[in-house]
Amino acid sequence: MINISIAGIGGQGNVLSAKILAQAALAKGWQVRSAETTGMAQRGGDVTSHVRMGSDGEPVHSPIPAKGTVDVIIAMEPGEGARSLPLLKPDGLMVIARTGMPPATADMKAKPYDPATVIDALQRQGVNLLAVDDHQLCAQLGSRKALNIVMLAATLAAAPAALAGKLTLDDMRAAIPQCVKPAFVDMNLAAIDLAEQYVRHLQA
Repeated sequence: MINISIAGIGGQGNVLSAKILAQAALAKGWQVRSAETTGMAQRGGDVTSHVRMGSDGEPVHSPIPAKGTVDVIIAMEPGEGARSLPLLKPDGLMVIARTGMPPATADMKAKPYDPATVIDALQRQGVNLLAVDDHQLCAQLGSRKALNIVMLAATLAAAPAALAGKLTLDDMRAAIPQCVKPAFVDMNLAAIDLAEQYVRHLQA
């Protein structure tokens, strides 16, 4: 069983990322269930998508993972990554974007929201974490709309133990034409290639 949760803000493409993962799993003949949990159901509210895949042929009965059972959290925003931390299993991986989006309550707080501080705090807690320079990668692609693809591809390129040899970047590439409009296929494939190169450089 592979459990992946995608935490972010409405409008960041969480739902599409979940759809791509589900399509890749279905293409392998796996049973898969997915669902979203939301705060404010609008752009700017928190959204967490869950994808549960029967990677060993097992049935998947529920789309929502229990706390402490998620193999990978893909955090499109640092604060949302921290909020979703209870889902992560002890040996799980969090792939987190460095760019933050201040919550609606930020103006009411004495200290400004600092995404770097959030990431530092997660690292001090011992979270197995890959921080992605999403600003750099999206700038190279010319669009922030590629954030979800960049983060999903970085996750598969990092190949955490739960995914290694089971779900790959090639699986993601094959799923893209099934999940996005033809006009956006090339940009999404370019985002995958760029994220792969980025992670390989970090691992070198």
